[in-house]
Parts: sequence; C-alpha cells; structure tokens
Amino acid sequence: MEIRQRKWGVSFCGLLIGLTLLASGCSSPSLPSPENSAAPLLPVYQRYNLRAPMRDGAELSADAWMPIPIGKYPAILIRTCYGKRQEEMKYDQLGTYFAARGYVFLVQDVRGCGDSDGIFNFLFQEEADGYDTVEWVAQQSWSNGRVGMMGASYLGSTQWLAARARPPHLVCIVPTAACGRYLEELPAVGGVFYQGWALPWLLDVLNKASGVAAQDWEEIFRYRPLLEADKMAVGEQVPLYREFLQHPILDDYWKRIQFAAEDFSKIEIPVLNTTGWFDADQPGALFYWRGMEAANPGRSDQFLTIGPWTHEQTFGARSGKVNLLQFTSDTTEEAKETHLVFFERYLKGSGGDLSLPRARVYLTGLNQWHELAQYPPADAQTVSFFLHSRGAANSLQGDGTLSLEQPGAEPPDHFTFSPTMPVPIDASGWAGNCRLVESRQDVLVYTSSPLEQPLTVLGPVQVELWAASDSRDTDFVARLVDVDPQGIAVNLGCEQFGGAIRARFRNGLDQEALLEPGVMEKYTIDLFDIGHVFLPGHRLRLEVTSSAFPLLQPNPNTGNPIATDTESRRANQTIAHERDFPSALRLTVLP
Repeated sequence: MEIRQRKWGVSFCGLLIGLTLLASGCSSPSLPSPENSAAPLLPVYQRYNLRAPMRDGAELSADAWMPIPIGKYPAILIRTCYGKRQEEMKYDQLGTYFAARGYVFLVQDVRGCGDSDGIFNFLFQEEADGYDTVEWVAQQSWSNGRVGMMGASYLGSTQWLAARARPPHLVCIVPTAACGRYLEELPAVGGVFYQGWALPWLLDVLNKASGVAAQDWEEIFRYRPLLEADKMAVGEQVPLYREFLQHPILDDYWKRIQFAAEDFSKIEIPVLNTTGWFDADQPGALFYWRGMEAANPGRSDQFLTIGPWTHEQTFGARSGKVNLLQFTSDTTEEAKETHLVFFERYLKGSGGDLSLPRARVYLTGLNQWHELAQYPPADAQTVSFFLHSRGAANSLQGDGTLSLEQPGAEPPDHFTFSPTMPVPIDASGWAGNCRLVESRQDVLVYTSSPLEQPLTVLGPVQVELWAASDSRDTDFVARLVDVDPQGIAVNLGCEQFGGAIRARFRNGLDQEALLEPGVMEKYTIDLFDIGHVFLPGHRLRLEVTSSAFPLLQPNPNTGNPIATDTESRRANQTIAHERDFPSALRLTVLP
C-alpha cells in the first residue's frame, strides 16, 4: 500500500478503487442495537487458504473466521484485489467481530491476486468469479446457505457484478464507494484520462509499485507517448494500463461491466449503499443507487448514506474533518455496527425493527445529518447561476461574477492553455484553500455576491459551458468552491479538480468528434453530487480552466490519438456568456 502515501499516487480520493475495506458502510448513531447484542459473544477460530474452484478450474483462496460451536451459519464475504492478509486492513478485528456474533466471515483474494490462481483482469473477471464464489460458500458444511457481501471501492464493485449474475444464495450486499461510471469516473473523467489513478493503482495491485520513488511520478506523468509511461515507471509493459488507453471510448470493452437499466431491474436483494461528498467513487455509488431506485421493484429495501467523507474515510478512519472543513463528532463513528444491524435483519433473518431511513445525508456548511424518504428530495429544484464578466474574468483579480440574472450582450472571456504548463492541483491534500490556483491567468474565476439567505445545494451539479477553441481537441475543467467572509475558498466536489470534459467526447463517451476551430460548442461538465449549505455572507465561486495536473493527463490539443501522441500545442480558449450562449452553473437546491 506504499503508493497511497505518495504525493502523486495516493492520498487523494481519486485513487478510487484504491484501498480496501476497514469497517466499510454507513454511520448511523440513531440505529437500534441488534436484537442479539446482549447475547454472549461466541469463541472464534480461523481457517486459512480455503480453495474455491471456479468454472474454468482456477482456484481462489480465502481466509475465514468462524464461530464456535461448529455449525451452520450465514456467511459474509469480502472479495479483494489488495491481499487478504494485509495487516493495515485489520481483517482479523473485523472477522472476529462478526464471527463472534454468529457469522462466518470470509476474505477472498480475487483472481490473480494474493494466494489465488489466474491473471488479474480488473473488474472484467468478477461477475463470473463472484457468482461461483457465492455458490461455493453456500455449499460448505459451515454455511446455512445464506450469503451476504460487503466491502469498499473495488470490493464494492465486485458485489454489484456478483449481484447482476444473480447467484441463488446471495441474500444482500453492502457496497461502499463502488465505482460504476466508466470513462466518467475512471480510468477517465469526462473522457479525460485519469493518469493520477490508472498507473499508480495498477502497479499497486500488481505489487510493482515499490519500484517507483515518490518523486518520480511527476516525471512519469509527463512522459510521452502516454502509452509507454508504464515502461518509464517499471521497465516493462503493464497490459491493463495499455488496454485502458487503447479503449478511450465507451465500447464493448467497457460495456461488459457498465450496468444498464435492465441489469438493475433483475437485482431484487436488499442493498445498503454508502459514499461521501468527497469520495471520488461517489459518481458510481450514486449511479447504482439511482439505477435501483428507477428500475427495481424491491427498492423499498435499498438504503443510502452520504457522509462528509473522502474515499478512504467512507470505510476507514474518520477524523471529523476534510482539510479545512470541520464536522461534528457523529461523523467519525465506526460503521460495523450498522452493518451488523443490516445483516441481522436481512442475512440472518432475525426480523426486528430496522430504524434505518431510506436516505441519510450530511449537509456540510450546516454540519447536520438529515433523513430523507428519497434522494434527491422530491422538492429539489434546479437553479441556474449565470456567468458574467466584461471580458476579463482571468484569475481572482478579474471581473467574473455569478448571478441569477440571465446574460445579455457581454464580451467573452479568453485564456491560453499550454499543456506543458498545466494548472497544478495538489494531489497530497483535500479540500484545501483554492487561492493558489485562482491566481493564474489561465483560470477564469466567477464569484457571486455574498448571500443574504442560506442556499442548500443537495443533488447533482453541472456546468453548462459555451466555449470555442482554436484547436481540434482540448479539455475544459470546472470547480465549485465556497468562499467564506474571510476569503477562504474551499472545493466542494468529490474530485479535487471538480469535473472535466474532453472536447472530442462532448456528444457522448461512445463517440469521438473533433472540433472545428473557432466554432462555439456547448459542453456539459458534471460536478456530480454535492450536499452543502452556503451560509449567509458566503459566496459561490466557479473556476473554469483546461487542466488539472498531475491528476488528469493534459490534452496535447492536437486531435491526434491520445495514447500515442508525442506532439502538443497551445490552445486559445474562448468562454461565452451572452444571450445566445448563456454559460451557467446548474445547482440542485432545496426551497
């Protein structure tokens, strides 16, 4: 796990399916204790290297924690690509906790990882292997035939893929921070290659990361052609990394694991979802939530918690803060108790009162939990803040503003994007002061007047940007921040850079269309979901630029294939905000 402590690889929520589970799930201090919580805890024994045969003959290895007396118990399964015996994951504590309460707890190395056979192939292998593992567990002498799954990040996505296969003995799942919107979330964001995640993560999973020193990452990320950065890093090809780059559109390669409406309609088991406002896998977690809500007849047994957490904090240690943002103490509690309540009801089948709201969200700014009958709330509305300037919105010293007033005749803003001098986004911190970025001339800054009343944003946030470029391809990046009365500007999105769109994918990720230089086009930049109250005296601010290095690969602006391009050029960008081209920030707000 060394890579996650490095400046460029890791301690940012964009590692996405990075770290594995440590007490994953939602925090809910108001929940009742499980009915058997007063019962004496059972002794626990461990078994190692249990071999589960897959349909192709490969065997996957699992360690297990089991209760005494020996008997038949419901089973909780975690499937990990990070190694089932990593001490920092504290599986022994988690396994002992559940086994002592009457469950068999298993952690399995997925194919090609740890002690398991085969070759690791990202999530493409997990649907069939998940099905086979669940059914193998159900047939064991220590199993009563009822299997649940839990885990975070990659481990959350394995649950959804197993559930899509509908193994008969899978009773419920508890996915936390599960990725699911491919090329929108990873290995690209809006089609912009997420280089700060892809190669560091793959090297970590493949146990090759130790060969890369922390200071080498920036040089590696600048190497061209991008396709050969793996050899620059470790002296050899990394096939999955190259496959990611060679499939930049949403083709059949990705559609194998991309869920469609009909997939959700077939999943009829209870689900406990968890994500965070600062979790880079929030897009996927809420994609699954919305898919189940829209298509699944059993959606009354779907639950959601969104806390003020980064990716790691959704399932690991919660400090009650995200850099400059401080939260209440009830955001730091462990989640295994909530898991236990859920499993007692749905996996063990003990019934009882499950006082869990359909959706439970924490509003930052106000710093309060709210229980909802649905998410987003039924009375949420879309409100547009329009971009304005006199043609000089460059940097914090410019004249860019945001307001509810629609634009009339206004001059556009301009900036030059140089891929060799991209906007730096510090990958080592989270939600820090944005003022350094806002000092650059290639960053447009639009700020509202101080608010007189609180403004509650709860739901999807998008930027509708009207822009032109003198290049055949380029990128646009946007970020929403809260500016307090002292001028401190804090990022609110699930990504440190906000959101992005690659111009060639402006019409959809399943197709490429290069630009006609100088022609005004509409771009939709997804900032994903935000739950935040802008307090009186605070201001909204939107930053618009074209890069976020080292997290995102800077567009060379040539229109050439990204993976093999070795050239680059400057792009002169024009951002319009007038009657015919009303660029705007679209917020989901509560009345």
